[in-house]
Amino acid sequence: MHNPLTERRAGVLLHPTSLPGESGHGELGRQALRFVDFLAACGFSVWQTLPLGPTHADGSPYQCLSVHAGNAELICLHDLVERGWLDEAGGDVHASLARAWDGFGRLASKAERRAWADFRETHDAWLLDYARYQTIRNLQQGASWYEWPAGLRDRETDELARLDRDCASAIEQVCFEQFIFFEQWHALRDHARRHGVLLFGDIPIYVAHDSADVWTGREYFSIDDAGQPDVVAGVPPDYFSATGQRWGNPLYRWDRMAEDGYRWWIERFRSQLDMFDIVRLDHFRGFEKYWEIPADSKTAVEGVWRAGPGAGLFEALAEEFGPLPLVAEDLGTITPEVDALRDRFGMPGMKIMQFAFEGGPENPYLPQHHTENAVVYTGTHDNETTLGWFEALDEEQKKTVYSLLGNPQAGMPWALIEAALASSARLAILPMQDVLALGGEHRMNTPGTMLGNWSWQFDWGLVPEGLAARMHDMLQRHDRLQG
Repeated sequence: MHNPLTERRAGVLLHPTSLPGESGHGELGRQALRFVDFLAACGFSVWQTLPLGPTHADGSPYQCLSVHAGNAELICLHDLVERGWLDEAGGDVHASLARAWDGFGRLASKAERRAWADFRETHDAWLLDYARYQTIRNLQQGASWYEWPAGLRDRETDELARLDRDCASAIEQVCFEQFIFFEQWHALRDHARRHGVLLFGDIPIYVAHDSADVWTGREYFSIDDAGQPDVVAGVPPDYFSATGQRWGNPLYRWDRMAEDGYRWWIERFRSQLDMFDIVRLDHFRGFEKYWEIPADSKTAVEGVWRAGPGAGLFEALAEEFGPLPLVAEDLGTITPEVDALRDRFGMPGMKIMQFAFEGGPENPYLPQHHTENAVVYTGTHDNETTLGWFEALDEEQKKTVYSLLGNPQAGMPWALIEAALASSARLAILPMQDVLALGGEHRMNTPGTMLGNWSWQFDWGLVPEGLAARMHDMLQRHDRLQG
């Protein structure tokens, strides 16, 4: 497998929900194709997204209902209209998909039916159980799997057989939704490849408690017979929080995962590598040691460090797939052991430019301290936009920023963008908000808050005339054009 992280590139961070769209969020149709065209015109060769799984009601892509499935809300309905399976686009996505499933049953060609059968066979390891999970969840008015009647909660054979018989059509529809999602995703990926654009995905280390993954793989998680966790994930107290962060995700039984050669993780990676050319590992620190919090603790204070899988997991992945194009999210307090694990497998770490201006010239995030094997960002989905960040600084802090950047002539965010592109790091990623020079009202996510996150969308009216030419010139000057 060719590793694109060995070449000097630049890309843009934009989750597909942030694309222009008629339903309140983006989709995988014409607007996504247009965005690829825009990236190519600018000279970018990477499009980074957040996780693409189906979300809970809060919309967070980091707490998905499945590590394998795609978010059906991203399906472009116009494509289904053009194929004759749907009378019109608009309205509730899932109601429209139900009509499209009926249309497919009546009108699909032999080739389309063959593609449908092939999809089901290819994804047999997870598809049926995910469809069952979504079907039961709907029948139970959105209740979490550990709140279901015991027979369904515990996946009793007779109960699952009854479900398959009584709810066959609903289960088939969920499978069909996934079929359409992946057809559209792969059409987008093919379009991106033709334009020299690679797709860059994201794997959160933990999965949501209420997910098909925990329901179907209880043996791999530290949960009791009622489906409740004994211990949960988080991080300890630090400079930013006196009580740490209690995330609440169930922790893995790494011993059991090791016993079967990490097959659960191999299948998870297989799904992601089918979708992406590069993958980020969120909270890489947890693969070396993780913070274990008693489930009955209300904060993260009472936790303890436990040994993660370490090299064993990545050796199993390498044996299955060969060298992998992985990026380690290594932000925060990182130990020499974490650095050693990352470096052993050749993974680039992350350098965030907004973090570079405290602590003086020794700050490791300043460009002069970057290495080639790194990914530099102006900011991430969890940061303020660069313009919003800079505008919130006081005058002395602003002077410090410009001084440490060598007093560039450009205003923000362009001064920081230029510094990121000039970095020795082989891959530079710019959030779309920074490319558009947008302020703090366009922020994607504010960690620790519950409202107003994950909903940002741009529209093409925000793209100034001449932006593509300006970006192309900048990327060319910094030797980041590909092809």
